[in-house]
This record gives sequence, structure tokens and C-alpha cells, in this order.
Amino acid sequence: MSLLEEFKCMLLKKGKMPSTIHTYLFELSKFSSWLEVNGGEIRMLTRFDVQNYLFSLEEKGMSANTLQKIYACLCTFAKFLQKPELVEEIRIPKILSPLHIAPKALNRQEKNKLLRVVERDGNLRNIAITYTLLMTGIRVSELVALNKEDIEIRDRSGSLIIRNGKGNIARYVPLAAEVRYRLGKYLETRLDGLSPLFLSNFKQRISSRSVQYMLHKYEVHPHLLRHTFCRQLVMEGVDIATVADLAGHLDLNITRRYAKPSEEELQEAIKRLST
Repeated sequence: MSLLEEFKCMLLKKGKMPSTIHTYLFELSKFSSWLEVNGGEIRMLTRFDVQNYLFSLEEKGMSANTLQKIYACLCTFAKFLQKPELVEEIRIPKILSPLHIAPKALNRQEKNKLLRVVERDGNLRNIAITYTLLMTGIRVSELVALNKEDIEIRDRSGSLIIRNGKGNIARYVPLAAEVRYRLGKYLETRLDGLSPLFLSNFKQRISSRSVQYMLHKYEVHPHLLRHTFCRQLVMEGVDIATVADLAGHLDLNITRRYAKPSEEELQEAIKRLST
């Protein structure tokens, strides 16, 4: 029986969840492969190996949160080996409080890439959904609740109304020209008399899960588009109160997070110290 198989048996006996066991074995397998390339061996593990492995992952840009999870896996493995000293005084990046770091958002290049790929797919509904989420910042739950009558499109302006936002507070959100154009093109195809703004392939009101699944094909999540909207407004100098109103935030502290540096910006700042 291999060392990792023995470790798996120990995890099973301790009643660990199957998902946890799978994750631990996957991470240890990657660690073992790294050791082979770098002159180590998992049966003869040293503290030096553990620290250098975490350093290598950090240099590749792995987030502090992910590094913490891998470290937890290595701690469990060290305990299994009865060598707790392998993970003592190991340096790993600390996870910053969510209130001290901006939520992850798409940068300009990532945003342009997403819009380009969605447009190339040619699905007018999906294009309209993507532009609406990205350029209004509404929640996916608010998007799927929209009806046709909640949208007003004019030549030089337009808006949508969220009738039941968070806290049951209604709000108006202006529509940028490109959103009005994309929604208009989509609505031209809607020859039915159904009220929901966005329909599923089965002519029912689209669900949040369906929107998430659609965006997953483009490797993004609705929350990421909302974060991008808020972050861009703050970076353009729009005041926090206005951003909070547009996003439907009940607490200004939530909005202020978007003025904080992003994780990527913090990493870039540290890199400058070593150049």
C-alpha cells in the first residue's frame, strides 16, 4: 500500500467527507510530483520542502486563501506522519479581512475578452444578459425577476426598475447606450406575449441557475460582473453614495470595499519591492 493510500485510510477512519479526502489526495499528488522534479521525496519529507513548495505556489500568483487550504492539508499529512515539526513556523501569506480588500473584478482586458466571446456566440439573449449584468450591476436574482414593462428604452436614455431589491427596496438604474442597444436587439426577437424579460429555452422565466450555467461557459459568475460594475464606477471617481444607490447596497461599508486595493494590486506592490 502506498503512503497516500495509507493516508486515505486514516482520513476515512476519522470520518472525513469524501470531498475533503479527494481534495487532500489531489493536493498531495501535486506536491509529490513537485518534489520529484525538485529532488525531494514524499516519504522523506523535510520542513525545507514544505516551505519551498509554498513559496513556489506563491510566486505563481496563488491566492492567500488557496495557500491556507493547501497548508491545512500539509498539516494533516504531517500529523499522519507523526512529524508535526514539518509544518512548524512555516511562512504563508495571511488572508486579509474582506473589508480590507476589494472584491475580485474583471480588468479591462478580461472584460473586453468576455464581451467579444459572448458576441461571437451570437445568442442575442445571452448577449443582452451579459451586458445588463456588467453595465447595471444588478443581482442575478433581480435580473431574472425583470419583466418587459420594467425596461424603458428611449433614443437617448433608458432605465430599468428593480421592484423588489434587497430589503424590499425598489430602485431605478439608468441604462448605458450599449445596454439599450443589446436589449433592443433581443426584444426585437420576442414576438410572444409573455411578460418575463428573459426566457429560458423552454419559454419559461429564466432561472438564476440557468444564468449562472450560461456564464460558467465563459468562466465568469454573475457576482463577478456585479463587482466589476461597482469597482469601475469607484475607480472612475463616482462617489460612494451614488455607487451604493445604483448597486442597491443597504450598508455603505459594503460599497467602500470597492475603493480598497485588489489582491492583484497588493501582490504587484510587493513585487516592486524586489525589483
